[in-house]
Amino acid sequence: MTRERLDQIVSGFAGAPIAVIGDFFLDKYLEIDPALSETSLETGLEAHQVVAVRCQPGAAGNVAVNLRALGVGEVICVGSIGDDGEGLELTRALRGMGAQTERLIPRSDRHTPTYHKPILRLPDGQVRELERLDTKNRIPVPPELESEIIASIRALTPEAGAIIVQDQVEEPECGVVTAGVREALAELARAYPSLIVVVDSRARVGMFRGLMAKSNQPECCGAVHPRSAAHSGPQSLRCAAALSARIGAPVFLTMGSAGMAVVMQERAQRVPTTRVEGEVDVVGAGDSAAAGIVAALCSGASLIEAAIIGNIVASVTVQQLGTTGSATQRQVGERFREFEQVWRELPPAERVEPSDAG
Repeated sequence: MTRERLDQIVSGFAGAPIAVIGDFFLDKYLEIDPALSETSLETGLEAHQVVAVRCQPGAAGNVAVNLRALGVGEVICVGSIGDDGEGLELTRALRGMGAQTERLIPRSDRHTPTYHKPILRLPDGQVRELERLDTKNRIPVPPELESEIIASIRALTPEAGAIIVQDQVEEPECGVVTAGVREALAELARAYPSLIVVVDSRARVGMFRGLMAKSNQPECCGAVHPRSAAHSGPQSLRCAAALSARIGAPVFLTMGSAGMAVVMQERAQRVPTTRVEGEVDVVGAGDSAAAGIVAALCSGASLIEAAIIGNIVASVTVQQLGTTGSATQRQVGERFREFEQVWRELPPAERVEPSDAG
């Protein structure tokens, strides 16, 4: 891939609308100053003193934020949140980034899923994340809510250029992406074969059909070999090939510092990532990679080109510590110079030009 080709793809990000369907979380960062620590008179326990609160969209919300940061013009959020304070904070943050939230259905009988993240400010200026406090829905999605979500997906599909499905909740049927939603998405993929749909699922990636998947090694290997430890190297590629055969679509397999592979039933092509120096924070890296992949595909990129851009976006966000990061077009362009060097160093047998790889 040349810089000219990258610029051509990135310049198209503002085009077709992209819908993000799934579990919209609130990441609520509570910054603690240990110098101000007190002892509770009532319990005798330490009372941490919060000096700053940051609210950011997480999970599907982080995908939406990354799409907007990349310059995608229209991002449509589809899902359900609680009719609560966290829901207000989440929609305010999404709207502040320019995402559309009209299809986020508020429910008084549901929580807005929230990751409460206490962050300790250290004297040297560094930060350290403490034990997280999670608020999630642990009862199944009501049938009428599932029907409303499916109707919303069907209504927006003809106008969407692409869909990203973010299936974050691991408890069966307790998140937005229920069995009924999976079946509705499969039906839409059959009805609109040119529609770009990429799924990112923590626990059920092997249950989707006819939709491309973005999966890390533990998720992919767990879908194929549920009772085995996650594989690496060639074994993980074989798992991804088996997953591709099962779902009937390509798999973008993320492999950490080894980059990414575009895997189909009959072949796999590894795409390296840039070298990242210093401390990293991988929280949200998969969300940013998925955003980069789909934005690129919407702009006419091949699968390999989309994987390159997804890798570059994630390499930027992992260097943003104590936050779920995002990357701009300018940052992608700057990081591409480093990627070009890595690409040139690949042995010829491992290098497949994007134009040759569909």
